[in-house]
Amino acid sequence: MHPLIDVPALSRLLDGPTAPTLLDVRWHLAGPPGVESYRRGHLPGAAFVDLDSDVAGPPGEGGRHPLPPAADFEEAMRRAGVSAGRPVVVYDDADSTAAARLWWTLRYFGHGHVRVLDGGHRAWTKAGKPVTRDEPEIKPGDFAARPGGLPILDAGGAADLAKAGVLLDARAAERYRGETEPVDPVAGHIPGAVNAPTLHNVGVDGRFLPPEILRDRFAKLGATDAVDVGAYCGSGVTAAHEILALNLAGIPAALYVGSWSHWITDPDNPIATDD
Repeated sequence: MHPLIDVPALSRLLDGPTAPTLLDVRWHLAGPPGVESYRRGHLPGAAFVDLDSDVAGPPGEGGRHPLPPAADFEEAMRRAGVSAGRPVVVYDDADSTAAARLWWTLRYFGHGHVRVLDGGHRAWTKAGKPVTRDEPEIKPGDFAARPGGLPILDAGGAADLAKAGVLLDARAAERYRGETEPVDPVAGHIPGAVNAPTLHNVGVDGRFLPPEILRDRFAKLGATDAVDVGAYCGSGVTAAHEILALNLAGIPAALYVGSWSHWITDPDNPIATDD
């Protein structure tokens, strides 16, 4: 299944007899909570999913957004109406950063029919499609979370990949270089990682660039389907966006879920602060 869906295609599905489960995962790192955006207006029938509490485990030694326990994620998705036999469409404000993390997490836990609304809520409203403040009555789903649907990396695997393959750092260039670090207590990057900010995966409208452009971008960074590729960021959110962009380019890749916020918990892990 193609991982993206556009506004016209989603509109047709929602008007049809077999509408997908629709999940609103709008989220902002510095706040306010995404649920506030949801309450001001969302796609009809959408259930709100909280990235911090539903799509990630509690912050700690595993990083700021570690994998949630399978049982907790299963419960959250069932509460949102997710079932194994029903397709899911996820969306956020526009650039798919949060939506990609939910897409990735559902795929990792075994759901095979998940798509991201390209351009998100902004594209939907710009097309004149309806929104509502009414919160739907959600029928609980039957989704069963089974880990292992997509490849992941631990710290050791990320370090090895940076040497033997291609490890992409999805953060902004100044964070990669260690010039600034607004979120985590230590600045820098994993030695050998290549900077590939997710900002360059989308256009000004928040929609993903065409696959051929993404493929060329990643090839210039050394990432092709002929080598092992992985991605990390600050806490495994924007790196999931990188994984989705790589998927669109036809390049399989593994996610270091704990990412930089996990890497720096071990004082023995080396840190680079150059290009």
